[in-house]
Amino acid sequence: MIQPVAAVAAETKTNIGDLPDVPKFSIKTVCGEVGIRPVTLRAWERRYQLLIPHRTRSNYRLYSERDVGILHWLKSRVDSGQSISTAAGELLELRKAGLWPAIVQAPQPALDRLPGTAPEGYAARLFDVLVRHDEQSANLLLNDVIGQYDIVAVCNDVLTPCLHRIGDAWAAGRIRIATEHFASSYIRGRLMTHFQQMPVGRLHSRVIVGCAPIDLHEIPALILSIFLRREGYRVEYLGQDVHIADLLEYARAERPAMVILTANATQAAHELQRVYAGLNAMRPKPKFGFGGRAFIVNPALRESVPGIYLGDTLSAGVARVKQLLGA
Repeated sequence: MIQPVAAVAAETKTNIGDLPDVPKFSIKTVCGEVGIRPVTLRAWERRYQLLIPHRTRSNYRLYSERDVGILHWLKSRVDSGQSISTAAGELLELRKAGLWPAIVQAPQPALDRLPGTAPEGYAARLFDVLVRHDEQSANLLLNDVIGQYDIVAVCNDVLTPCLHRIGDAWAAGRIRIATEHFASSYIRGRLMTHFQQMPVGRLHSRVIVGCAPIDLHEIPALILSIFLRREGYRVEYLGQDVHIADLLEYARAERPAMVILTANATQAAHELQRVYAGLNAMRPKPKFGFGGRAFIVNPALRESVPGIYLGDTLSAGVARVKQLLGA
């Protein structure tokens, strides 16, 4: 059993650097102490290289009290609303200056976590607080979810099902238009904040993502932008109702490797023919990918739009982009 970091701090140790760096705790023990999942811990190690656990002869990870202190500090930042990338950058800057953060005690979650490991149950809870216009509870819940799960799971298993519930409730007349707008705007805001806090990839191809002309349903395009930036691509997100002439002029000047537009309705999907014609005349010619609800509801539309259909899901779209541009 790990001695709680708060108890260690009481023994005159005030910063994380004072804690012993002797490896002795398993990943299961550490995750239970800090309140994160093993997959999250491994992702933090891989992406931000903040911890280098000792490896036993059998290749099992072992962590020290100092590692646990670092994880408590990171978790406290995430719980307060920071992205993990921002918290990791803050810690690295402190270490470059020869400093350590103060020891923190992980607070108890404001909302009890659901049993098990699946994030899907959070979608219903998020729906409940958003239809009550309870922004504070929504923040607490999403902070908790983001601290536990990868952003792909958060988008696929929490935010997207919640949006579907909201759309169905509005269509059935169970919630007001104002409530639908509030919930959608809230989720869009959280996604945009996450996207803007992600590091901009500099080693991969440049990709421009946006919505087809006259299309205002931007959340799928925004989530796709997050997924692609997570993979390291240099993603620029242009938002709703992209103006064709301006997009073509910008692409001609900036020479992206790929342009991706999404369409929710049939009329918006037909506008993509003009986009392809303009991009096809360029040299070098960027790849043109498209997707969205319009092509899922009416698969025949895919044949009417020149370019590359990216698939019926966002994850399939990411896989197709990686196939086209390289991972």
